[in-house]
Amino acid sequence: MDLSCFKAYDLRGRVPDQLNPTLAERIGRAYVEVTGAKRVIVGYDIRLSSRDIADALCSGLMAAGADVFDIGLCGTELVYFATSHYKMDGGIMVTASHNPRDHNGMKMVGPDSRPISSDNGLNDIRDRVLEPFGDAPEQGRYEPLEVVTAYIDHLLGYITTGSLKPKTIVVNAGNGGAGLMIDELEQHLPFDFIKVHHQADGHFPNGVPNPILEENRAATADAVVEYGAAMGIAWDGDYDRCFFFDENGRFIEGYYIVGLLADQFLRKTGGGKVIHDPRLTWNTIDLVNAAGGKAIESKTGHAFIKQRMRDEDAVYGGEMSAHHYFRDFAYCDSGMIPWLLVAERLCQSGQTLSSLIDARIEAYPASGEINRTIDDPPKVIAAIEAKYSPGAKSVSHVDGASIEFDDWRFNLRMSNTEPVVRLNVESRGDIALMKEKTAELLAEMQRLNEEG
Repeated sequence: MDLSCFKAYDLRGRVPDQLNPTLAERIGRAYVEVTGAKRVIVGYDIRLSSRDIADALCSGLMAAGADVFDIGLCGTELVYFATSHYKMDGGIMVTASHNPRDHNGMKMVGPDSRPISSDNGLNDIRDRVLEPFGDAPEQGRYEPLEVVTAYIDHLLGYITTGSLKPKTIVVNAGNGGAGLMIDELEQHLPFDFIKVHHQADGHFPNGVPNPILEENRAATADAVVEYGAAMGIAWDGDYDRCFFFDENGRFIEGYYIVGLLADQFLRKTGGGKVIHDPRLTWNTIDLVNAAGGKAIESKTGHAFIKQRMRDEDAVYGGEMSAHHYFRDFAYCDSGMIPWLLVAERLCQSGQTLSSLIDARIEAYPASGEINRTIDDPPKVIAAIEAKYSPGAKSVSHVDGASIEFDDWRFNLRMSNTEPVVRLNVESRGDIALMKEKTAELLAEMQRLNEEG
């Protein structure tokens, strides 16, 4: 049996050779045996194979004795919400997020929507799949569960709806599931939504929804300009990430959204801790400190961020990759809460999104993440660190190497899954310096790679 669909944090693979109903049924049985769960939430995304895989998964869960609560077609965050809100033992979302059309996968959580990844049960589930199974003495029962009403109420609790004003907002679901939620939220909000690629369609007629790819941004940007919208929002397929465009149609790097959300959230909470990743940090730290909060650095990746948020009782966590986490959302990531907070900020401040962001880009210009394929990533990173650390103000190894000087800093880290090195550079108010240092580091990486 091919178990290559088991990854570090979730399952993802081609249908039917790497993931299919037969394997899904066994995964359901293994999940119950490994976790001991008795009550499990199951949801699935809009992919054409998702319903069949979810049905087989439910059969396996029930055969192993667990009661299944099927929340139907949804986004990943509804599984997180339902698992924690209804105090279930666990939840499984059938989704492959932004993977190709013929792929599918699963994201698994335990009680309180704590992530199940390779270091706390996912590998055990993988290994258990290969062993023989017997049915539980008593089969679990199946129950459809309607969670959208409670979820929408929860979302609206993050904002002061009375402070909202009529605005035109472009929303691009990329034919993923986000459009279904916008339709639900629409009746509670004074916004005029311009809907792009709105209908959920697992054929993905406009390409797989992944706005992090530049070629997928034009539809949103063009609509913002055409309709004179206040901003544009685009989501990936299971809408646990959202991406922003200002009123000029400019795509905004996720780094600057982390600072904006931290600032907006701390204004509401009157302080608290904010978790952020180490790739780009100065803008976030500056805004968090100014808002009376405390910024704390964590290793990149949702399992690390969520755990650190729990450890620190942090109110918000953000990654530049467009994952935003909220304490009151069971420390999970949401693609709906962030845009509601940004829309609220635009209404309350009377400012444009570009004016809020421009000042931050000017204060802390950044390279954005640059990926390079390297033959021996650890060797190259060590050589760069050896060269730059002698004159540095500080060197940190929270995730890769972060090397800081008075007026610029950079982070160099390895991919967890491929021979790629990821570089991020930022400066204090000096675009020329940031660009110069970025070019210098890239040239040095190339030289080291060629030398072998």
